[in-house]
Parts: sequence; C-alpha cells; structure tokens
Amino acid sequence: QVQLVESGGGLVQAGGSLRLSCAASGIIFRFNVWGWYRQAPGKQRELVAAITSGGSTNYADSVKGRFTISRDNAKRAVYLQMNSLKPEDTAVYYCNTASSSYPWGQGTQVTVSS
Repeated sequence: QVQLVESGGGLVQAGGSLRLSCAASGIIFRFNVWGWYRQAPGKQRELVAAITSGGSTNYADSVKGRFTISRDNAKRAVYLQMNSLKPEDTAVYYCNTASSSYPWGQGTQVTVSS
C-alpha cells in the first residue's frame, strides 16, 4: 500500500525556520526524483523543490537560497529545510515524485506570521 506522510509543519514568525519530513512506504523509493510541493489557499499546487536519486537539486525561484531539499534512501524519507520564512510561504506542503506519481498524502500546514 502506497503511503506518503508529511510532518513538521507549524506556525512560525517571519524569518523563522522549519524542517519538514516525508515518509514514503509501499514505494520503490530510491530511483525516483522526489519533490516538495505546496498549495496556498485559492492557488494551484506548485513544485518548489526537487532532488534526483543522485542528489542533484532544483528549486523554484521563490524559495531558492532559503529552502534545502534532501533525502535518505535508506529511510525512504525526503526532507525540506526552510529558512528565512516569509508570509507568502504559508501553504500546505506535500511530497511526491517530480511527476506526482503517487496518491497525495494529507500534507502538513505551514503558517508564517508577519
């Protein structure tokens, strides 16, 4: 059974940091390109960071220099370190492959207050 479980969100002041975690089960994890997505109220879900099986990363311009994606293939986990958070980062954050191959998890809410 495929399952993606995101955690680590919360309420933080602007300029603060959070570290999100995603645990994947029922998936052949290591060969996929994994990504973190976010969806703000009234907006479409967008891909903000991605990491290949070899560790190469790519970021949306809006988070470049502030967010860092990483992965642990042994633990089947993907992480997103978010620094210098801004109110516009407020959204529900999800993980999935870069082609969003699997059913979406419940996501984790990130709220940044000004």
